[in-house]
Amino acid sequence: MLDTLVADFQVIFDRDPAARNWLEVAFCYPGLQVLLFHRVAHWLYQMGIPFIPRLLSHIARFLTGIEIHPGAQIGKGVFIDHGMGVVIGETAIVGDYTLIYQGVTLGGTGKQSGKRHPTLGENVVVGAGAKVLGNIQIGNNVRIGAGSVVLRDVPSDCTVVGVPGRIVYAGGVRVNPLEHGQLPDSEAAAIRTLLDRIEALEEQVKQLQTQQHLTIPHGWVVEETRTPVGVSTSGGYSAAPNCRIQDKAIEEFLGGGGI
Repeated sequence: MLDTLVADFQVIFDRDPAARNWLEVAFCYPGLQVLLFHRVAHWLYQMGIPFIPRLLSHIARFLTGIEIHPGAQIGKGVFIDHGMGVVIGETAIVGDYTLIYQGVTLGGTGKQSGKRHPTLGENVVVGAGAKVLGNIQIGNNVRIGAGSVVLRDVPSDCTVVGVPGRIVYAGGVRVNPLEHGQLPDSEAAAIRTLLDRIEALEEQVKQLQTQQHLTIPHGWVVEETRTPVGVSTSGGYSAAPNCRIQDKAIEEFLGGGGI
C-alpha cells in the first residue's frame, strides 16, 4: 500500500509540468485526493463492510468531482489530471501508470451482472471526454483520443479516435502520455480520399466527352487551365456558379476549420 501511494504521488511530478512542490500537490490535486479515498474504500469493500465504502466514495465525489466505485481496481501510479466529471464503474480495472483526463467515463452498457466495465492495461492514455464502455479489453500503451467512444477491444500499442472509436495506428512505438493531442484525423483523411476519387472520375468523364463529342450537361463548365482550390491538380468539371464557395468550404474542412 505504501509503495502504491508513493507511486501515485511521484507520477504527478513526472507527468504534470505545473506541479511545483509537494505541498501544492498534496492539497490542490483532486486526482491524488480521490485515489487516497479510493484506496481506503476499496480495502473496506474487499473486507465486505457495507455502506462505509460507498459513503467514502460519495464524500470523495463531493470534494473532487470524481466518482470511483469502491469496487474498481486501480493500479499504482495512476494519474487523473484535473479529473472533474470522471466516472469509473464498479468492475473497471485500470492498469499501472494510466493517465486519465477530465470527463472520462469507464462505464457499462446495460444492467447485466458480473464484469461489465472495461479493463485498461498499463500506460494507457484516455483523452478528455472519452467514453470506454462495456466489458472490453484495452491493451498496454493504448492512446484514446479526446471525445472518442470505445466499444470494442483494442490491442496494445494502438491509437483510437472517433465515434465509435476506430483504430488508426498500430505499432510498437511507446506512447508519450503528454502528446495526447497529436492524433490523426480519420474523417478528414477519408474525405480527402473521396475527393481524389471524384477528381479521377471527372477526368475520365472529360476524356470520354471529348472523344465522343458529347454535350456537356447544362450548368457545368470545363476548366482547362485552373482547377478548384484545394480539390484537384488537373482539369475537370465544376458546378457553376457555386463551385468556388463549395471548394472553399472543403478546403477549410481539410485544414481543420470544420472539425
